[in-house]
Amino acid sequence: MPIILFPEQDNTGISQIISIVYMIMFLVLVFWGEKIQMLIRLRDIEYALERLRMMRDESVRFTKEKLKKYNKEEINRFMDNFLEFVTVPPVDMDPAGIVWKLDHIIKTAENRVRSEIKQIIPELDDSQVLNIMNLFEASYALNYYYKVIRHYYILSKKTSSYILIIQLQAILPQVLMEAEAYLGAIQAFSSGQPVGDGAGALVAARLMRGGEIKEIEKDNVYTVKNIEGRKVYFMKAKGPGGAVGTPGDALMKLSETENFKTIFMVDAGLKLEGEKTGSIAEGVGAIIGGIGTEKYKIEEVATKKSIPLYGMIIKMSLKEAITPMTREVLNGVEEACKILMQRIIEKSSEGDAVMVIGVGNTIGIAQ
Repeated sequence: MPIILFPEQDNTGISQIISIVYMIMFLVLVFWGEKIQMLIRLRDIEYALERLRMMRDESVRFTKEKLKKYNKEEINRFMDNFLEFVTVPPVDMDPAGIVWKLDHIIKTAENRVRSEIKQIIPELDDSQVLNIMNLFEASYALNYYYKVIRHYYILSKKTSSYILIIQLQAILPQVLMEAEAYLGAIQAFSSGQPVGDGAGALVAARLMRGGEIKEIEKDNVYTVKNIEGRKVYFMKAKGPGGAVGTPGDALMKLSETENFKTIFMVDAGLKLEGEKTGSIAEGVGAIIGGIGTEKYKIEEVATKKSIPLYGMIIKMSLKEAITPMTREVLNGVEEACKILMQRIIEKSSEGDAVMVIGVGNTIGIAQ
């Protein structure tokens, strides 16, 4: 039988083509690799920026739609102006007295917004005005996120700054997560539902039941109860409107006539990833967020009169803090009430005056 030999295939041409392709790809990556990566990153930023714009527009549309029954033209005008509202902090070159200057500026800004809303919609009561302010503030936050990200996006494109683009892309997931939380808060604020941030106020509200409610300072209420021989003051912001009150001012006024021996504070606090929502953390110090003015006043009272200052935090995520209160947070509130009553007995003596401050937004939480 004859043997048929297949001729050897010449692969030299194919190998040369592959080598040329590899060489071209190598040169492209060497000379244009950074630009290619920059374009890919910019595309991701553009996608995130568009999402932020859509969330901002959705919040503004929802707010205007919610309030159009009152005075559509005036509401639209006020909303557009409010999104660009600026509160300029005081000069800090000389820090002496800066807390009181900042406190004055913040209160002036808040009073102006309140009065303008009341002027546009005079039939609203104080609670409704506060809820509308919360709606506006959520839209303001979303607009601020969008404008800042847009600013750095345009700046990075103008300067072709690869480092700036990387930094911007790195923070976008967290920015989007926070923006989505604010968008979720719109529904809670529009319907007056309690939010997670009101956990501390809810603790105080539960312990205030049955007592005579008295108002003190602006947007603050308190009651006094006798608990196993202790004269216990329970204080929170006035609900059910979305107020946070001025607990520092209220404490300063009450401390003029009452010699407090112990101060307890309860507030919502952001948890770390992996921690359980509603878990309780105890400690010392003024447990209160915000810009720091109220915290300063509380610390001043406690320091000058040598009053022990104890705190309790109910943990939750940012989304859980500004969206309708979940069952896990409510369970944390119930647990905090039990622990707080134990600590009042443990950390004070019969005849002592004790202050308990429930910190947080009181939307949907009455006295």
